[in-house]
Amino acid sequence: MHSGRRSAASLEDETLDFTTEKSNDKETAQDLAEAAVCFANASGGTIVVGVRDRTTGPEAFIDATISRDLLRSKIHELTEPAMVVDVQDVSLHGHRLLAVVVPAGLDVYATRKGLVLRRWNDQCLPLSPTGVSRLDDERRGTDWSAGRSGRSTTEVDPDAMHRVRQLLRQTGDETRVRLASASDQDLITALRLDVGGNELNRAGEVLLCRNAVAAAADVLVYQYRATPGGEATASRRWGTPLVTAFAEALDAVSARSEITPLNTVRGQVLQIADFPLAAVREAVANALLHGDHRERRPVHIEHSPSTLHVRSPGPLVTGITPANILTAGSKARFPALAGSFRQLGLAEELGQGVDRMYREMVRSGRQAPEVLVASGGGEPETTVVLRGGPPNVRIARFVAELPDAERNDTDALLILLMLCEKRSVTAKDVAPVVQRDVAATEDILRRLVHGPAGLLEATAGTHARRNPNYRLRGQALAALGPAVTYHRRNPSDTDTKVVDHVQEYESINNATIQRIFDVDVYQARDILRDLVGREILTRTSTQTRGRAVKYGRGARFPEKRRRR
Repeated sequence: MHSGRRSAASLEDETLDFTTEKSNDKETAQDLAEAAVCFANASGGTIVVGVRDRTTGPEAFIDATISRDLLRSKIHELTEPAMVVDVQDVSLHGHRLLAVVVPAGLDVYATRKGLVLRRWNDQCLPLSPTGVSRLDDERRGTDWSAGRSGRSTTEVDPDAMHRVRQLLRQTGDETRVRLASASDQDLITALRLDVGGNELNRAGEVLLCRNAVAAAADVLVYQYRATPGGEATASRRWGTPLVTAFAEALDAVSARSEITPLNTVRGQVLQIADFPLAAVREAVANALLHGDHRERRPVHIEHSPSTLHVRSPGPLVTGITPANILTAGSKARFPALAGSFRQLGLAEELGQGVDRMYREMVRSGRQAPEVLVASGGGEPETTVVLRGGPPNVRIARFVAELPDAERNDTDALLILLMLCEKRSVTAKDVAPVVQRDVAATEDILRRLVHGPAGLLEATAGTHARRNPNYRLRGQALAALGPAVTYHRRNPSDTDTKVVDHVQEYESINNATIQRIFDVDVYQARDILRDLVGREILTRTSTQTRGRAVKYGRGARFPEKRRRR
């Protein structure tokens, strides 16, 4: 900011805000009380007083004059319940600033005037009554799905119960397989879908009953378009029971997915779908589990060959953001409903589902998912975007041939994907992608250098640094080939290097091509075939197959011109 390169506004996010004092201490305290409420109702944060957020350079800094003790006491006085914040003096470039540190609240906070705000990205926005109720339940640990539904256990849908028993048998877990043979009442009790006696809780009603009062008439809506902006050619709506809607929605996606067969060096044949079913399953399960059924809006699945959008009502659970969703762990909005989903094998254990969604997308040669949270304008909603279309078979084949540890490690796969676009990265570059701090990210990078896969190496000029630059090793570059965007060869450069080598050594072979261009044996073969086809090279050895095959000057081999 002081250097004039960036404004304070460009640095603001969900946990940091810059502001200046108002015309008097009373207005300043009221303004900062509102900002403190905003952060306390989210994940906490810091308000820096004494910086103009739209100005750059030394002019952005204005001395704060309000007393620390006065500001702390005024925020305590102007908030409900009374909030305790930490106010610190900060000296920067000869100016006095104040840092107001606001912890994440244990309750829902408001100003004395009844204003309830919450931080969304870099803005403070008012919470709707539904949003206040949602936040209050989260803060108090109230599980809406465990409440009474008023529906009897005798009202469960027979087809839904039959599907529940099938799912339990498919888990392979002996305890759950035995449970599949229990009576309906015992099964409902074991899945914690009742409130005692013969009454279902809301999770039981939504999961097992038709026309659940606790949910929207349509809990799930599916649309398929041949192109993302085209007319829907297939559409389906499902009401409750949720266990049936979930399974049939996955079938609808699978039925319209194209399969790409892929052969690996080990002889495996992989079947790669447009959208990996495991990733789709986790995206839809998360939407149904963490979407807010109290809003009575459905989960929407928008499907086309190139993209799959899964949109759910409500924001992410408090404390979870797109920037920490991989590492913050899972926090169920409705624990009773989430517990039954996990028992039935419809969702991963806590903290594993999102990881798996990212991992499956990269393993199939595609981009990592995007998680988007919309606010303002209308009701908040969360969208997971999966990118489909033809897979990058080079990446998919390379990942399939990695050791198990790296093949099943989300961090390693995200770093690999990143290095297909960038020549080298540091821990600081990678940290926001794997959503860890720089020290933990450095440990991951070093493991990929020294681990069994040997994927990375530190660059020669930086290997002695605390946080060196890392790049893919030569064998990884060769195996990934054109999947590495900066490693694509210019045909004229290829010709020049091969011609220069033959002029100096009189011949060339496949192994030499591999070393010169960092390619595998098959890519080297294709380069030689192209040069022979254009008569720049011709085979000079008697051998026609194997390592001993050599190539020399062809009929159109460019000779060096003699200087006069």
